[in-house]
Amino acid sequence: MNVLWRTLLVLARARRRLRREGPIDPSTVTRMRIRVLPTDIDLLRHMNNGRYLSLFDLGRWDLLTRSGLVEAMTKQGWYAVVAAETITFRRSLELGQRFDLETRMIGHDDRAVYLEHRALVRGEIYARAIIRARILRRTGGTVPHDELFAAVGRPEGLPDIESWVHDWAAGSALPSTKRPAPSVWE
Repeated sequence: MNVLWRTLLVLARARRRLRREGPIDPSTVTRMRIRVLPTDIDLLRHMNNGRYLSLFDLGRWDLLTRSGLVEAMTKQGWYAVVAAETITFRRSLELGQRFDLETRMIGHDDRAVYLEHRALVRGEIYARAIIRARILRRTGGTVPHDELFAAVGRPEGLPDIESWVHDWAAGSALPSTKRPAPSVWE
């Protein structure tokens, strides 16, 4: 529930900034300041590993709203889903500690867009996540990128995705929903 209220607050602020400042390029690094709340910590008194990904959602909502992508996708009947994510931790965030969340679209391939999130304290990276997201139609199916970019504009200056990100995406993929995926432990 805590993240729901934070999400609504981020959406309201992002919409206000979009109206006031106009849309940003999706490859812009967005930043927001977040404080570790009591509902974010675990029994070890640092931020729970699962909470990082929940809070990184806030960065995606901010970026997608301020770039105008949320509005364009809503008009088209599209929505984004996370297909895969990986996170690496360097240092722990403690109760009450403030950190900066940076978010940026880092590229795309024929089926997904990729984003990076970083949790920073005084400019030092404490955690980093790579997100693979797909754009889907509410009526079913994936939105091809040529259609997506025709509707929302193609971000300029997106770098090529590093080869390890492609390897990670391929290595962590599950079968499509149209194929069986039985749980067999070897």
